[in-house]
Amino acid sequence: MPSSLQGAPKVPFFRDPKLRAVAYQVALCMVLGFLANAAVRNAAENLAHAKIASGFGFWNVVAGFDISQTLIEYSSQSSTFGRAFWVGLTNTLLVAALGILFATLVGTAIGIARLSKNFLVARLASGYVELVRNVPLLLQLLFWYNAVLKALPDFADGFALPGGILLNNRGLYTPRLLTPDGWHVAAVLASVILLGYLFNKLAGRSRGAWRSAVVRFPVTLLIVFGLPLVAFVAMGAPLEFEYPQAGRFNVSGGVEVVPEFVALLFGLVIYTAAFIAEVVRAGLMSVSHGQTEAAQALGLRRMQTLRLIVIPQAMRVIIPPLTSQYLNLTKNSSLAVAIGYPDLVQIFTGTVLNITGQAVEVVVITMAVYLSFSLITSLVMNVYNARVALVER
Repeated sequence: MPSSLQGAPKVPFFRDPKLRAVAYQVALCMVLGFLANAAVRNAAENLAHAKIASGFGFWNVVAGFDISQTLIEYSSQSSTFGRAFWVGLTNTLLVAALGILFATLVGTAIGIARLSKNFLVARLASGYVELVRNVPLLLQLLFWYNAVLKALPDFADGFALPGGILLNNRGLYTPRLLTPDGWHVAAVLASVILLGYLFNKLAGRSRGAWRSAVVRFPVTLLIVFGLPLVAFVAMGAPLEFEYPQAGRFNVSGGVEVVPEFVALLFGLVIYTAAFIAEVVRAGLMSVSHGQTEAAQALGLRRMQTLRLIVIPQAMRVIIPPLTSQYLNLTKNSSLAVAIGYPDLVQIFTGTVLNITGQAVEVVVITMAVYLSFSLITSLVMNVYNARVALVER
């Protein structure tokens, strides 16, 4: 070993960049922990001084207030604040799930229409996107609720639609499906979905006529509609309907769809679909035009080219921004408080907070719920994105 290296002085540990970086991070964590501890202690002292209860004991206290829409069993006289939380959570999940589904369908259709060769279709789609994107969502919700749904006829002059459906400014009343063997029906539907998925997977991997969409499509329809019909007949046709009956002051029976839910769903779907349309349009335009020309040279029709060639390649560009739109839709559902829809924010952060006065606990729980929504949605979309991403070789 050269003498110059043997005689080189050792660097002191406090001058080592790696050790300094670790020390800085430890110091930062200690400072943040100190500040968090001071904030918690200060909040606890202020709550105690103001004689405001703390903790989560309110969770099991009887709520004592009514909720206009409940997907699970709830009673104002016996249900607790914890039960009210679950009611608000299920109402929020319902709006978010349906909103994501319909916004994706509408946004995809509008995005494709923007690239249409038909002048009128393309301009109408462009006008829709530019109009909806530049009007605040809160204003759109108020429009659908006050200007459209509240303008419907009163209860006495409501519409009686075909199929036993009633429509007035109090809401939409539809027949209720009565299924004494509900678990059997759910099992049949789950089996049909699984069989349809497995059939398309296996048929897509085959090399014969089963690979053709001309064969796969009617067979899939037969599985989806034929098997439930056979099971329905085998079970003795157990399905019955309870139709809504208009009384003097109210409607009894059936399923009530409150106007607040309709206004919120319409507003979220129409608003988010405008952004999804731009995401879809950008993704489709990212695919090289040579792919389309090659598909035309093979004799594929326009819709076949779009479905089999363009969209699968565009998905790797569409998925990341589409995830952001799904997250925005879920978080924007909290604007339901402006039109009185009983979602999580309106019930828990509104009514429950006002009754209990425990703002810290209520707000923290609500924030944790929306954070969980975002993380779960991002995880699912990232997993799907990893499957459709372009793999370089």
